[in-house]
Amino acid sequence: MRGYAPSSAPTEVEAYRARHLAQDVHALVNAVTQDGPTAGVLHALVAHDWGGAIAWHVAALQPNLLQRLVILNAPHAGTFLRDLYQSSAQQAASAYMNFLIRPDAAQLLEADDFRRLWGFFESSPSHGSWLTEAVRDRYRASWQGGLEGPLNYYRASPLKPPTAAQMTGSPPELPASMRHISLPTLVIWGMDDHALLPGLLDGLGNDVPDLRVVRLAGASHWLVHERPEEISGWIQAFIRP
Repeated sequence: MRGYAPSSAPTEVEAYRARHLAQDVHALVNAVTQDGPTAGVLHALVAHDWGGAIAWHVAALQPNLLQRLVILNAPHAGTFLRDLYQSSAQQAASAYMNFLIRPDAAQLLEADDFRRLWGFFESSPSHGSWLTEAVRDRYRASWQGGLEGPLNYYRASPLKPPTAAQMTGSPPELPASMRHISLPTLVIWGMDDHALLPGLLDGLGNDVPDLRVVRLAGASHWLVHERPEEISGWIQAFIRP
């Protein structure tokens, strides 16, 4: 994804709007499906966190690019927008986003060998089993490539905890074209995610009728690190032709 080392990282926040990121996915699909009867169509798109946010967007607006969608702990825009306005728990859980959009966020996150960033990982009860020095070195190398790009995802996104003034008005509405997912979709969710609460799954079937949800008790936002073999099994079973 753009912004994350070693990918290119445009400096303008505008470059991280959803429409540009969706174009990146379109280009990727074209690059990896050049030949055969399904050229230009990806069998399955599997995505987590910000990747998942963009995958939801692509699946809603360009469903012809994909045959199946797999999402790991990334909220659908409809339920996320709902809970940002209606759930005090989700508002509190998302408050960190207001820190990440600060102009000095990168400098603060880089301080003391990325101490604040390690804190996000160490909130996982099982981090001692997977956050090895080798894994830390891989993350450290990526972060040293620059943090402004990843932070620009938060700055560009319209989905953030509302201000007090915004709370007094009517919440914004998403058109059905941006919510409805016609593709067969698998959502795998770590139920102990402290930032993206399980309530974001409630009502998801209204916009995603062909939906299967796997709820992983004891797994957090970092479920890919925590339960790699189990998650791989769920994905393989879902996308297998």
